[in-house]
Amino acid sequence: MRTPDDTTLTDSGLAAPQDGPGKVLIIGCGAIAREILAVKSANGWDHVDLTCLPAIYHNHPEKITPGIEAAVAEHRATYERIFVAYADCGTGGMLEQACERLGVEMIAGPHCYSFFEGNAAFAERAKDEITAFYLTDFLVRQFDAFVWRPLGLDRYPELRDTYFAHYTKLVHQAQTDDPGLAKEAKECAERLGLAYERRLTGYGDLTSALTRVSEA
Repeated sequence: MRTPDDTTLTDSGLAAPQDGPGKVLIIGCGAIAREILAVKSANGWDHVDLTCLPAIYHNHPEKITPGIEAAVAEHRATYERIFVAYADCGTGGMLEQACERLGVEMIAGPHCYSFFEGNAAFAERAKDEITAFYLTDFLVRQFDAFVWRPLGLDRYPELRDTYFAHYTKLVHQAQTDDPGLAKEAKECAERLGLAYERRLTGYGDLTSALTRVSEA
């Protein structure tokens, strides 16, 4: 499966294959489509398909649960098994309740920052990182679309110090060892007036979650 460009993943997501019944369908967030496809490719999971909701739902979590419910209803008859590649992601427990009601599994954890680092490790580290602002590889590439413009900083840059007054550093959770992307992330930190830390997380708990559902 060819990965769409980041703008398409942000605004439209990724459609499921249209070539008939399948075994496993992952319904994920467009912001982690590249990572899911990388794990799928590395393991040779030809029986696993992927569809994604628009990544911009990251900024509108009230849209996630209805979007997942609609996607499950659309594809339930076509696939033997469906897995939801979202954590809670700001839904306040509503996504978990919907998945239980629909009889589908989902990734454990509060959000992608947690499962990329590993939920246990993130929970321990988070005690001392309440002033950290996190970006994944995707969010570094789409920084303007997800942070700068939605906060109005393109029009009112003076608001930066108000919005980020209680943050001290930007943590780039790097899924890939990409020096160019690290440079972009450092520039994001500078634009926000924050210290910069790069943390090579890889795919964290995403790999084990996908392995469990794909090899069951």
